Amino acid sequence: MLNSILIVDDERGIRETLRGVLEDEGFDVEAVESGEACLKSVELNNFACVLLDVWLPKIDGLETLKRLRENGNDSAVVMISGHGNIETAVNATKLGAFDFIEKPLSIEKTVLTVRNAMKQRELERANRSLNEQLSEEYAMIGDSIAMRALRKQISIVAPTDGRVLISGESGTGKELVARAIHANSKRRNAPFVEINSAAIPEELVESELFGHAKGAFSGALAAKKGKFEIADGGTLFLDEIGDMSPRVQAKMLRVLEEQRFASIGSNAPVKVDVRVISATNKPLADLIENGDFRADLFYRLNVIPFQIPPLRERPEDVSLLVEHFNRKFSRDYGKKPKGFTVEAMNALQNYAWLGNVRELRNTVERVVIMHETQKVCAADLPELNNKKETPAASFRFPSFKEANDAYQREFILHKLAESDGNVAKAADAMGVDRSHLYRRMKNLGINAEKGKTD
Repeated sequence: MLNSILIVDDERGIRETLRGVLEDEGFDVEAVESGEACLKSVELNNFACVLLDVWLPKIDGLETLKRLRENGNDSAVVMISGHGNIETAVNATKLGAFDFIEKPLSIEKTVLTVRNAMKQRELERANRSLNEQLSEEYAMIGDSIAMRALRKQISIVAPTDGRVLISGESGTGKELVARAIHANSKRRNAPFVEINSAAIPEELVESELFGHAKGAFSGALAAKKGKFEIADGGTLFLDEIGDMSPRVQAKMLRVLEEQRFASIGSNAPVKVDVRVISATNKPLADLIENGDFRADLFYRLNVIPFQIPPLRERPEDVSLLVEHFNRKFSRDYGKKPKGFTVEAMNALQNYAWLGNVRELRNTVERVVIMHETQKVCAADLPELNNKKETPAASFRFPSFKEANDAYQREFILHKLAESDGNVAKAADAMGVDRSHLYRRMKNLGINAEKGKTD
């Protein structure tokens, strides 16, 4: 209850006095005489605040507080004592107490402390709820070999400061991977800052990255920090780096080498400590060959390569994604989750999904909003066809090499799945040498961990 208080004190007079004062202040109050009674009460009621005496018979206040926290109770706890000392107060704080007040109690101070404790508790609960929503928003859904391998790779790479280059088609979830790396890194409590090179006019990208001084150019009415400086101590996510202009590429190279830069219109150096994660949906090798992307910058960014598989290569993950988005959007729009028939789910799994997870997400959101009945049949999904590859999908690649690589990648992943992730067994099934298969997997961005099912 938002307005409920539990008083725990072995002195009846104090219990009754506090109860009367707090009830006059509009609180719902319950009072008990021991730590054991306190533990039983919190099992039955959700108290916003617990006023807990340190000196109690049998289980004392500190031990009671310890057990409350061990049992997952998150009530705001204010310790009270007539024999307080610094050591006791410190121990109470370490165990999660909000405050420590001494007897004889000041009524005004007690009421103020209780209100502050309850306010802090609500803020903490709101923050936890927000973090849970963010975690769900950026959850990586899927149990395919490819997704398990991806999560394994993230767990290995995240604790380091190595630069990461994430490659994959649009809509595959490159930003999710970047956020997962940041969330599992030692920089998790520092900023995660993103910039999309393709979404910002070329003449403004440099200012967005490095900032500018007042009057540096027309319209610069005030000094502005760039993304690099904002991300100091944290992670900078450079999305769609294939669209970065040659001028910005050159400056980016220097910043990565020196971890310092000067904003536009200023000579004052700015030193930063930033981990850079980049992403692209373009074949950077082709851009380098055409002179559109610097090879030296590529090697600076591509310390640890990540390859995100398209959704069509992991159809077993479609049903999990559908249910995830179904729950999310049903909750967001205040609706009951839809029930997808077997035929509808088969149609979703067999669709090409050229827009990958983003397209699937949009499809499920549309169904949740527009479909009037609870049951969703295949006929209710007219925008989908039942072919895995449409003519448009077959010709989606700009070059023969990319089409051939995509086919080989899908073929290898399929054989790995048939072999329960055993690379040696998959190589035998394909009639190739195991070392050759390992080399080809590496060239196609298939991590060898995909051969493991743990």
